[in-house]
Amino acid sequence: MAKLLIVDDEEKIREMIGKFANHEGHDVTLASDGKQAISFFEKQDFDVVILDVMMPEIDGYETLKRMKQIKDVPCIFLTALGQEYDRIYGFDVGAEDYVTKPFSPKELMMRINVILRRENKNTSTKIVFEGLVLDESAHTVTIDGERVDMANKEYELLHYLLSNIGNALTRQSIISKVWGYEYDSDDRTLDTHMKLLRKDLKQYGKYITTIRGVGYRFEKEV
Repeated sequence: MAKLLIVDDEEKIREMIGKFANHEGHDVTLASDGKQAISFFEKQDFDVVILDVMMPEIDGYETLKRMKQIKDVPCIFLTALGQEYDRIYGFDVGAEDYVTKPFSPKELMMRINVILRRENKNTSTKIVFEGLVLDESAHTVTIDGERVDMANKEYELLHYLLSNIGNALTRQSIISKVWGYEYDSDDRTLDTHMKLLRKDLKQYGKYITTIRGVGYRFEKEV
């Protein structure tokens, strides 16, 4: 069982998500706006936050920023926005995933469960590539000893790439490994995350190469 905070100014949507989450056995707290959500967040520990973007007074982006100042928690954005800029901004402020309305509650539950399975992993190894170090037990990435502030999805992408250095990884294999669910082939979420990952990795971003018509590869040398 996980503790979920569901935030949406539309009562029908938050009640619907809450019903499905309860059916999955999760403990659910519902909030109708960002201010109420932050108040709950200050008093309780949550495993995942499901957060609407378009809300009055405090929107989802600002709500998540304030939450991250209190505690780093996985967040899935709910939004009617679907442009690349909106997704990039959402991931930049720390979102774990992005669901565009209207959506399937079953698919949302699947995405939540993927996050929970990942968070429950307990490993204690490091993957080292020159001055780039991924510490699985601490869930951190450092470059030449300096901590890299990286969103969870970028971390998971990097983990998969570093675990397969020199190997060509298809788009579908990356999606299955990192997201754990299917999505439409015209969805550019993977490419958006790769752009963000390259930026996060600074001088090591050049090692991630695009293989046209196939996917991506982390090169052994460039």
